[in-house]
Amino acid sequence: MSNDERTPLIGDIPPTRGSDNDENTVGHASNGRTAEWTLSTISKRLYVSHFLSTCNSRVFEFGSVLYLATVFPGTLLPLSIYAVGRSASAILLSSLVGHYIDTGNRLQVVRWSIVLQRVAVAISCTLFFILVRGWATSEAWKTGSLAILVVLSCVEKLASIMNLVSIERDWVVTIAGDDRDQLQVMNSQMRRIDLICKLFGPFLIGIMDGISTEVAVLVNFGMNVASIPLEYLFIAQIYRKVPELRRREYQEPTSEAPGSDDAVPHRIGQVTRRIGEGLDKMRRDVKMYFNHRVLLPSFSGALLYLTVLSFSGQMVTFLLSRGVTSAEVTMARTMSVGVEVLATWAGPWLMQRIGPIRAGLWFGSWQLGCLLVGVSMFWRYIDEARISVSGLVIGVIFSRLGLWGFDLCSQFIIQEEVEMANRGAFSTMETSWQNVFELCSYLSTIILSDPDQFGYPATGSVLAVACSWILYSRFVWQRRGHLLHWPACLPQKTRITGEDSTTALLRRRSWYST
Repeated sequence: MSNDERTPLIGDIPPTRGSDNDENTVGHASNGRTAEWTLSTISKRLYVSHFLSTCNSRVFEFGSVLYLATVFPGTLLPLSIYAVGRSASAILLSSLVGHYIDTGNRLQVVRWSIVLQRVAVAISCTLFFILVRGWATSEAWKTGSLAILVVLSCVEKLASIMNLVSIERDWVVTIAGDDRDQLQVMNSQMRRIDLICKLFGPFLIGIMDGISTEVAVLVNFGMNVASIPLEYLFIAQIYRKVPELRRREYQEPTSEAPGSDDAVPHRIGQVTRRIGEGLDKMRRDVKMYFNHRVLLPSFSGALLYLTVLSFSGQMVTFLLSRGVTSAEVTMARTMSVGVEVLATWAGPWLMQRIGPIRAGLWFGSWQLGCLLVGVSMFWRYIDEARISVSGLVIGVIFSRLGLWGFDLCSQFIIQEEVEMANRGAFSTMETSWQNVFELCSYLSTIILSDPDQFGYPATGSVLAVACSWILYSRFVWQRRGHLLHWPACLPQKTRITGEDSTTALLRRRSWYST
């Protein structure tokens, strides 16, 4: 086992500079590869690690809702506090996570994300098991446990962001190197894994919860602990075999050891300084994000999180209130995920033919069009529940092709144009805005909580998609100078824009006068 695989989790780890001539390493497409370690081999290990991380995250995310509903029946307040706490932590602390991703040793960053996620979930499952078993019945115990669970959920959320941003926005780009086609393939496969876990993770834990909530908690705990060794090993192997992952400027921390007489004042000053540095870093990250050339595709993608039209708890609750059975909801949700998975093939196919910028506009237009039709049918047949709900559901299902196709296009643009030094900061700032808009969507259904009022947040969701489309259209206009691509089969002289239209009009008048 190499030194990288034995490196301690805690502590400063200067990255070893790899060599392109190292016979045991595999780097970019241009580097030499052994028969044993090809880019395909490395990608498969990355996919397995990502699958385990995403699956555990999805299972716990959905399972925690079921556990809270069992422990606190008849009220949505604990669940709301839990969800708001998770979102708030991501909004406030994502910038610090991004700074650590950009400056820390890549292997150490991912290992920290794995361990923090697993420890937080393991402790949470232990608390949930105690509460579900009824071993803590007093209100004080329940309130205290809820507070601890909220804190642990914040840790799990931040560690999940750390892992996701590190792998999808940094490791994938570095491994693919200059091979744009390989980057598109890896992006699609990673998104495919996300969607499969999104479907089967909740399905699995839902079945376990149907048997017994205690069984569901134990399965959640077991899956969480069992995946640690494999994730840990595969990440270390990838890091060791790809020298480019170790090529990052590293600066040793310079701090003078304080004497015993002024140790306490020094520590207080150090804490104060670090808080100030953190706030200053957050300010600089915000400035960098809003001044970046790919702000518009990033922010337009984040704006899509302001929606209740996604087969999440809000829309599912509405559908059930309108007489839709749980089996029908499951069928619709499965069809939706099927369309989303289809987007992971349609996205790269369209990007290869017309480029990621134009493809993003096409997918965004498709999503907006489907939602406009669905919500229009919802309002048009509001008095006929079955037709109204069916139109809305069909529109949402087909819109998912545009949503995830757009997501792949915007992600590819961001990966290509965000500098290596800013990848973590930019991506976590984007994640913060995603959580802000997601929180706004929850607030909309808290304020308009009556199922009869669902049409208003649904309409607001369409307006958010329209705003996203406008922002991205502006980006396309900035890059290409036009939105509609004139067909190449038409002669150049017939393309009339701006001053040419005036010239053409004068020519017509001259022709008519003769």
